[in-house]
Amino acid sequence: MKVFINKNEHELADGATLLDAIAAIGAKPPFAAAVNTQFVSKTQYGEHRLQSGDRIDIIFPVTGG
Repeated sequence: MKVFINKNEHELADGATLLDAIAAIGAKPPFAAAVNTQFVSKTQYGEHRLQSGDRIDIIFPVTGG
């Protein structure tokens, strides 16, 4: 299925979870994740099933002055 991770198109297997999407881009903590603008708790990444066309945002903290 086709999903968008940080506005980039990715192909994932049917039945993929948010955890699969995170692994597809090799994201390393710390980060927060949202699917279709809805925050998903990190305890739910493995259970949150994705649908074709979902828009996933992986947000990393920014440091500096």
